Order: sequence, then C-alpha cells, then structure tokens
Amino acid sequence: MLVYFRLLSESFRFALNALRNNKLRTLLSLLGVTIGIFSIIAVLAAVDSLDRKITKDLSTLDKNTIYLMKMSFGPSEIPQWKREQFPNVKYDEYIYLKGAMTNTDQVGYQIFTNRESIKYESNTVTNVNIVPVSHEFIDIQGLEFEDGRFYNESEANSAAPVTVIGYEIAKSLFEDAEPIGKKVRLYGQRFTVIGVLKKKGSGLSFGNNNDTSAFIPVNFARQIFGDNNNSVVNVIIFKPQSGVDMGAYKAEISQKLRNFRGLKAGEIDNFFINVFSGLTDMIDGIISQMNIVGWIISGFSLLVGGFGIANIMFVSVKERTNLIGIQKSLGAKNKFILFQFLFEAIILSVIGGIVGLLMVWIIAMVLTKALDFEFVLGMGNILLGTGLAAVIGLISGILPAISASKLDPVEAIRTGM
Repeated sequence: MLVYFRLLSESFRFALNALRNNKLRTLLSLLGVTIGIFSIIAVLAAVDSLDRKITKDLSTLDKNTIYLMKMSFGPSEIPQWKREQFPNVKYDEYIYLKGAMTNTDQVGYQIFTNRESIKYESNTVTNVNIVPVSHEFIDIQGLEFEDGRFYNESEANSAAPVTVIGYEIAKSLFEDAEPIGKKVRLYGQRFTVIGVLKKKGSGLSFGNNNDTSAFIPVNFARQIFGDNNNSVVNVIIFKPQSGVDMGAYKAEISQKLRNFRGLKAGEIDNFFINVFSGLTDMIDGIISQMNIVGWIISGFSLLVGGFGIANIMFVSVKERTNLIGIQKSLGAKNKFILFQFLFEAIILSVIGGIVGLLMVWIIAMVLTKALDFEFVLGMGNILLGTGLAAVIGLISGILPAISASKLDPVEAIRTGM
C-alpha cells in the first residue's frame, strides 16, 4: 500500500511539473475537460435548484388537488379546434358541485385574468397579477400572511371591495407605512387592503408570483367580466378528502357536471379534470429532458477534453522515454509504470474538473446575489463532477500508459539519449 501512495505522490509531482513546464499546452488540453465538467455540472445544478424551488413552492398544495376547467394541463387527444369551443366553467356550476360532491374538504372558484396596475396616492405598481378567488382559496393553497387576513365568506359573496396583496406590492406602494386599512385603486375603484402575504420569492404558481399578486373576491371580478367572457379562464378547484379513490372521485365530478350541462350519452366531455399531480409529473418530465440535453451537449466537450488528456500523456511518455528506461533498468515493473501514467492522467483531468467546478460555484454565488433565486451547487454534483473528471482521465490515459509500460528499457534509454 505504501508503494501506491508513493506512486500517487510521484504522479502528482509529474502532473504539476507538466502544468509548470508546459503551461499553454496543458491549459489548452485541459480546457475541454474544464468546459465539459462546467457545462454538465452547471446544467445539473441549475435543474436541481429549479426542482428544489418548485418542490418548495408547491409543498403547500395537495397533489390530489383537482382543477376543473376548459383547458388541459397536458397533451390531449381532442383536436384543438374542438377544445377551443369548450365553454368556461360557470359560477353556478361551482355552487352546484360544492353542494353535490361527496368526500370533499373544499371547493373553490378562481378566474384567471389579465394583469393590471394598482395605485396608492402617487405610487403605482404595474403588471400586477390579479387573482379573483372565492374565500376557500386560502384553505386550498395555504397562504401565509405577513400581516392581516384573507377575506371571509360574507365579504366574498357580497363582492366587497377588499384585497390581499403580495409582499413586493406592499413594499412598493406603502414602503415602511402600515398597509392594513389603506385604500388602493384597482379597476377604477377603491379597495381596502386587509392582508399582506409573506415574502416567498419567485416561484411556480401557474407562471405567477404571489409576491406580485393581488387577491380579490371572485364575485367582484364577475361584476366586471361577467360569466360568459372568453377573455378569461374560470376554474373550479377541488380538494378531496385524504385517502379518496381519485378515479372514482374524478368520475363523480364528470357525471355530475355532465348531468348539470345536459350532455347526452356518447357526447364527449366538454371540460377537463386536471389532477395537480399530473402537472408535477409533467414538470418532472421536463426537468428530466433538460438533464438529458445537458448531458448530450456537455458530452462533446468531455470527448474533446479526453482527447486533450490523451495527447498530453502521449507527449509526456515521449519526453520521459529515457526516464522510463532507467526506472525499468532499476527494477520497476510494467505495472508500476502503467499506474504511474494512469494516476498522472487522472490527476490532470481532476485538476481540469476542479477548475470547472470552481467556475460553476462562482457563477452560482453571483446569480444567487443578483437574482431572487437560490442557485445551489450541492455536494452530490461536486462529487459527480470530480468523479466524472477522474473517469475521463482514466479512459484517456489507458493507451499512453500501456505504451509506456511496454517500452523496452534498453531501447528506451537509447532513444532518450
């Protein structure tokens, strides 16, 4: 074992000598490994960070939450022209299903609208995500409050001009002043601020961010948009009880809504029952595809890097032919020479990989500070990058190491003179 530690020490010394004596050649040769490791780990770290953020943002939502609407979360066999003819779900359907469904904790109603501006005195916040929802929404999504509360059933049903705003909106409109009870202008009318949500950071909420959202009673939005407006999308949200058979639950929704709409036997459903787990599965699929694409693109850089390491090692064998001959004449076995060059190739490749990892870490630190997004370089990815660099070095160094180990000591000494 001591022999191998000494061998590793000598290989490390030879690798450092190669770096010092042939800086440009070594730099160019290691560049492929550095770029390859950087590309792979950067993609994996970005995808892992995104996956972690999505998981955190969606952790408050039950995966069995169901969204009944005229659109599908994923691909559908129904032609697009036919889907475009599907009617919006209606408020009276929400009321009916709320009373008719069994095994249900909550049923809510939401309207997806265009973005608007909110004003308070001389301050204006543009591009605000307006979220008209029924009062059950707080129990379905699990909103957390910095201050105040959500509107109650009475305020929701009476279309009271009240609003719950996101953290960033509150800061922009009121700065350090107390927002609760203040009057803001939206849709040309005055709304009373009754709640401010906790800061969550950019996240996944159907492409929106609660920090820049304003929640208003859905009945107030119905007064503005009506119930037959195709410029908005209406959604009925179901939160089934724990342990419910989801297949039977979806069938119950379908049967009850078909009866309410008067659909005949043989007619297709003119609505979609989207389970939230289907959306998360689709997101997982996209993330997996991003990982695969990252590996494919980065693989070309690693291939080039492997050739660069092999080139260094072949040149190193040629330059040290005389030394190899002397080592063999003094009793060094072929295995010793083989491992010496293999270790050197691995060490060179790992150095290139560490540089790539360092670049990812620096960029991660910069992006985390510059953006409202935590870019994490996990220990798993660090170990993967280091291990991958070692494997590239091992594969690239095999042929040069074999050629060095098979040199005849007499010919090697004569050639090197």
